[in-house]
Amino acid sequence: MTLTVRPAGPGDAADICALLNAVDMIEIGRPETDLGTVESDLNAPDVDLATDSWLAFEDGRLVAYALVWADSGPGRVDGDHYVLPGHREAAALLLDHMEARAREITAGPGVLRLQLNVKPTLDLSLLTGRGYRTIRHYQVMTRSLTPAGDPPPAPPAGLTLRHCGDDEADRHRAHALVEETFAAHFGHVDRPYESWLDHIDGRKLDWSLVWIASLPGHGDVGVLLTRDDRTSMGWVSHIGVRKDVRGLGLGGFLLRHGFAVYAAGGRDTMGLGVDTHNETGALALYEAHGMGLHYAVDSWELPLHSQE
Repeated sequence: MTLTVRPAGPGDAADICALLNAVDMIEIGRPETDLGTVESDLNAPDVDLATDSWLAFEDGRLVAYALVWADSGPGRVDGDHYVLPGHREAAALLLDHMEARAREITAGPGVLRLQLNVKPTLDLSLLTGRGYRTIRHYQVMTRSLTPAGDPPPAPPAGLTLRHCGDDEADRHRAHALVEETFAAHFGHVDRPYESWLDHIDGRKLDWSLVWIASLPGHGDVGVLLTRDDRTSMGWVSHIGVRKDVRGLGLGGFLLRHGFAVYAAGGRDTMGLGVDTHNETGALALYEAHGMGLHYAVDSWELPLHSQE
């Protein structure tokens, strides 16, 4: 067996997507990675493919892929690592590259974070043996949609809803509401508008599927940011309600509004990701509105120390 490693390039997107979908089939039972998602990752402005990406081939067959990026502030590097089962040497070699690059980026103490399925194709002993530990648990939740079962909900008294559409001021307002309502969430990074757009791939976003909720006497109080660019399902990227008006049913209304819009548009499934330790009670809210576990993800962290 001959093992070779090289950086990824834009022309590798289709092969990487096929690898990720092969991993999806094993981990979650169906392919859910879109080519556009892979292309966005490879073209991210904060990623230099020559130094931040790796493809591992065994006898010419792509068996593993990894990528690191650092858009979350000093001392933190995030990474993706995908490997087919049974390719431990390739998996370990890509971890070597990721960790070495992360140390270069942080140039001192810091952390490298990975998010992996709770039953990943990666041999977890490779992580624990290197000093990684789990720090957070997430669920990807889904719910079936039908036009008959998901009519437009009645808004709470006085609430009005507007979509951002082509209004640049409202796009900035949606960003401000996301920053405010997610400020206390674990791992949240406060990003300026342009950096936030890069982070969420916002230049490809359909802003008519982003809504701002307002209440008399309170102004803008909530935001619902959704995406319709996944093949497998509609997606709730952010749902946030200002702290001073929580408990009035606004989160549930925004969620049901998203269900209704996507059901009317022909989608049969809606999904989102949630931190199971979210202190706002998000997990219970989603469960109360019929969302159930699709698959679970653990966040792993490796403390980075100087090797000198």
